[in-house]
Amino acid sequence: MAAALLLTASPSFAADDVIMLPVANAINTPEAQQKLPSSVKFYFGNQPVGRIAQTFDQFVSNRKTNAFAKSDDAACQRAFLSALISLHQRADELGANAVIHIVSYYRKHEVSSDTEYECHKGFLMAGVALRGDVVRLADH
Repeated sequence: MAAALLLTASPSFAADDVIMLPVANAINTPEAQQKLPSSVKFYFGNQPVGRIAQTFDQFVSNRKTNAFAKSDDAACQRAFLSALISLHQRADELGANAVIHIVSYYRKHEVSSDTEYECHKGFLMAGVALRGDVVRLADH
């Protein structure tokens, strides 16, 4: 019965709310501190990065998470952390030590901010897409 209800739910349940949330709130959580080793640094928007020794590639991470009965912050932070973990893994694979110029990139729509990320939250799912340049910084 619940499945049938979800299948016939009105379009308002499927609509995405676009939310801008602070990067600092997400990366300063105990979970983020545990899952994101300091071997790769993240630089958002136009934050200064220092001298780039090597550029590897541009990488997009698109992550979704279950948002049912979760607050906007909780669901979006989980999707954001998952996207950062993916960027971190890509940097590690390439021998890079930073991901720079990170922008929100949901459905290939770029939103650049030094301090916030974009999250799309619906009734059942929350999603965060990030794009960044994977590099090795000389002074890192």
